[in-house]
Amino acid sequence: QVQLVESGGGLVQAGGSLRLSCAASGRTFSTLNIGWFRQAPGKEREFVATIGRSGGNTYYRGSVRGRFTISRDNAKNTAYLEMHSLNPEDTAIYVCAASVAADYLTGAYDYWGQGTQVTVSS
Repeated sequence: QVQLVESGGGLVQAGGSLRLSCAASGRTFSTLNIGWFRQAPGKEREFVATIGRSGGNTYYRGSVRGRFTISRDNAKNTAYLEMHSLNPEDTAIYVCAASVAADYLTGAYDYWGQGTQVTVSS
């Protein structure tokens, strides 16, 4: 069983930055693809970014591309989501997820964290 714990959320002004962390345990981290998702109040959960096992492959939703960077440190069993130029529309609970699927882009996610709140004030 994989456990995922997010941290790094908080309140930030528009234009600011945050770095989220996702610490994993229970399985060799380098065997997991990692994704970040977010859910705003009253909205469906949406995909934000994903990264393959080695860290060499990444993919982002269009609205965050160029502002957010997903990365990972397999030695530390931790993935990150660095967010810049935040705006109020980025306000949401951010959740990391892990997949054991072969394809980091299309594989279903098997494990989910509890999430961390990000609030961007205008």
